[in-house]
Amino acid sequence: MKRFRRHGQESQRDRLKQELFAFNKTVEHGFPHQPSALGYSPSLKLLAIGTRSGAIKLYGAPGVEFMGLHDENAAVTQVHFMPHQVELVTLLDDNSLHMWTLRGHNGLSELLEIGRFTLTGPPGAPPSVTRVTAVLAHSSGELLLLGTEGGHVFVVEVPGFRELEERNISLDQIASSVPDDYIGRRNLEHVEALQENPVDPDQVIIGYGRGLMVIWDLEKKLAIQHIPATQQLESVCWTEDGKYILSSHSDGSYCRWMVGGQDTNEEEKSDIPYGHFPCKAISKIVQLPTEEGPPFLLFSGGMPRASYGDRHCITVIHGKKHVALDFTSRIIDFFVIRDGPEHTEPSALVVLVEEELVVIDLQTEGWPIIQTPYLVPLHSSAITCSHHVSTIPLKLWERIFAAGKHQNAHYSKKPWPVTGGQNLAPDPPQRDLLLTGHEDGTVRFWDASGVCLYPMYKLSTAGVFHTDADPNDNMNQGTEGEWPPFRKVGCFDPYSDDPRLGIQKIHLCKYSGYLTVAGTAGQILMLELNDEAAEQTVEAKVVDLLQGQEGFRWKGHTQLDIQEDPVMFPAGFQPFAVVQCQPPAVVTALTLHSEWKLIAFGTSHGFGLYDYQQKNSVLIKCTLNPSDQLAMEGPLSRVKSIKKSLRQSFRRIRRSRVSLRKQHQLQEANARLEAELAEMELAPVQRKIEARSSDDSFTGLVRTLYFADTFLSDSSHNTPSLWAGTNGGCVFAYMLRLPSVEHRADEPVTAQLSKEIQLMHRAPVVGIVVLDGHGAPLPEPLEVAHDLARAPDMQGSHHLLVVSEEQFKVFTLPKVSAKMKLKLTAVDGSRVRRVGMAWFGSSRTEDYGESGLLVLTNQGDVHVVSLPHVKMQVHYPCIRREDVSGIASCVFTKHGQGIETPAHTFLPLFYWGSKYILFRIQHQQYRCVSKNAAKHVMEHALLNDESEYKGRRIS
Repeated sequence: MKRFRRHGQESQRDRLKQELFAFNKTVEHGFPHQPSALGYSPSLKLLAIGTRSGAIKLYGAPGVEFMGLHDENAAVTQVHFMPHQVELVTLLDDNSLHMWTLRGHNGLSELLEIGRFTLTGPPGAPPSVTRVTAVLAHSSGELLLLGTEGGHVFVVEVPGFRELEERNISLDQIASSVPDDYIGRRNLEHVEALQENPVDPDQVIIGYGRGLMVIWDLEKKLAIQHIPATQQLESVCWTEDGKYILSSHSDGSYCRWMVGGQDTNEEEKSDIPYGHFPCKAISKIVQLPTEEGPPFLLFSGGMPRASYGDRHCITVIHGKKHVALDFTSRIIDFFVIRDGPEHTEPSALVVLVEEELVVIDLQTEGWPIIQTPYLVPLHSSAITCSHHVSTIPLKLWERIFAAGKHQNAHYSKKPWPVTGGQNLAPDPPQRDLLLTGHEDGTVRFWDASGVCLYPMYKLSTAGVFHTDADPNDNMNQGTEGEWPPFRKVGCFDPYSDDPRLGIQKIHLCKYSGYLTVAGTAGQILMLELNDEAAEQTVEAKVVDLLQGQEGFRWKGHTQLDIQEDPVMFPAGFQPFAVVQCQPPAVVTALTLHSEWKLIAFGTSHGFGLYDYQQKNSVLIKCTLNPSDQLAMEGPLSRVKSIKKSLRQSFRRIRRSRVSLRKQHQLQEANARLEAELAEMELAPVQRKIEARSSDDSFTGLVRTLYFADTFLSDSSHNTPSLWAGTNGGCVFAYMLRLPSVEHRADEPVTAQLSKEIQLMHRAPVVGIVVLDGHGAPLPEPLEVAHDLARAPDMQGSHHLLVVSEEQFKVFTLPKVSAKMKLKLTAVDGSRVRRVGMAWFGSSRTEDYGESGLLVLTNQGDVHVVSLPHVKMQVHYPCIRREDVSGIASCVFTKHGQGIETPAHTFLPLFYWGSKYILFRIQHQQYRCVSKNAAKHVMEHALLNDESEYKGRRIS
């Protein structure tokens, strides 16, 4: 009976844990990975993007986003909205057609798939007969015309996907009406284009790959005109008045044809805009009239093949204005949004390229870019690190926003033209910032308060240094009189002028406004927020982390040269001090204490402490292992020692042989223990921890740094301290002596080594936390002074939590004696990769919550560990284990969220706890990252309100 009750209590406790630490949802920020198709609905004012992974994403007004996922793992090749309806059709590269609709439910809209269809040809017909190459959504909203690889046009009734065989247009019907001399010269090939006459819905033009275009009457079921072009056809466009047809071709030309009752034997006008040398194909052409003045002519491609064959361009011609918009990635598709009283005036050009969405204002002089409120390419330069700060004070928020507004003066003042839908989500409860560091030395500030990541401000650190960039190499503007008249557009620029500029660590204090960033070449910049532009000289301090040790020679990259002359810095964060580490290795750890005016930094060679108020060095500690020559090569070094690599390989082989012999000796002892343990009630199987050798590479690499006001010398006097953890399982604790406030600017800060801990298994230390007398983590600097956190309990004993890749270990302070530990429970080689502290508010009551430790493993699993007793609460599979970059880039927020930057462009934001339990779909289909998580979430949802979730599909 006792055993039964105990299990019942455990089950109840497990349910409470699941409710407190409940996985909620995943939101994807940024630009879709591998876009493959673009569509737009003028009536709904929604744009759609299909991807190679089978996702379909709809975007309207900021905050209005929908997402659907095809069951088939196939690329979306075309997207077409049904005219004046809330339905769209997608074509996949497996030749299947899918119908989607936006359907209201409980006052909200959701994207649902309502049908699918695949063309079936006659028995024995080759696959090319039904392979769809062109789709036309007829203006009636009831028909789809499907052109195929075999040259046939099938007519399908929607939404039921019923094929109307009597209205199909066969290749034989077309061929019988074409002049014999044309058919004799060439076959027609596939259907390349289908277009409807804007003034007569019964007429459509069918364009074949070899150049022939046929105007077909759907009611009379006959061809009324043939346009026998001789060049390979790429696209067609029917002018608004229905009098002309424009065709673009593979030789870089476009032709203008008059629509009439008689066959047209030769083109009315042929032009090669960028001839006379061979040119690339014009893949799409559009001509749109204006209320006053000449029409707009837009086309993609057509560049001279030899000189500019690698350019991705869209040409815009309006009267005498002629611009070739030059993009940095391949063009997927484009469309023009039309405005005015009758929605006929071209107002904005929307271009989807592989890495970004660019919108050009066609009504403002100079055709400036309209800033996008979403779909911003987070990876415009490769993301190298990220840092999240929650609950930003209003004053700091406004100052950052104002600094960013000055930077955006070159953008168009027109509002965002895609305005479909209405965002019904409530205002975010707090202001959150996401800071991303990039390879080009920039730090970008994003508004991460809601579903959309909005760019607020960009900080560039390159101006502090002399770099390899050529100041005269400005690709953004073409030279006067250049032909073609190129104009660089878009912000995607994956190439860095100097890889040493890359940002590796960021730390922002939201209370003081101080920011510190560290880079690839050992540079640490200290910055403060200034509302005005200022010219100033940045003071540099060189720190030798090797401390004069003999026998070491740095083989990696050189340090960046700091500008000696005064530099004009724009409004925003401005640097006032630089610390340069020697050797100039990558900065691997960084932390800031704005109340003490100190920053701590670490590399693979050691760590240091810098007083940024007095601008001098307080502490330098070398952690380099004398046998670790690999740490002297640097990540950017191309010099590799073959002998060193071979020597290390042989050492590993010898160690493995020794360990095998030891394993044989231990087998008998383990067998005896198994019988005894079988009858005992044990925790889940825990992986055996293997001790690492002190000869392993990078044992001196500093993984974590931590400031704490705690008890080091005795249990009655607390003192400021600095803690550092290394890759070799070593923890250093330094006691800091700070001058009084009135003498802080004059007297030096001192540091004295107080404690040193060596973990038995030498596992890398990935996190250090000091817990107060109540078992709660110590608050952030200045957090108590701003009445935003409870003062720590300094009466009871403090505890030190050391998180290594292998286990969680709690020590008492000040004696530093081991109190308890928890091994990472796994049988598949799990290792801790990221840790973070979070506050989990109860979903049932507002006045209760718990601090927990969030842990991400190399398997992509997230664990929640309770404090101070370090007990495993729940875990969820969240990131694919193959996504190494996503796991390595993950950061945790203070409110139970995780942000990771995968190898592609999305920046998912996934939630645990924080008063969320149910899987809520508001403006898009949120996607659980695993089937188990989805199942668990749906079980909770169905327990509360089954009707609210009926019919929803979780992928």
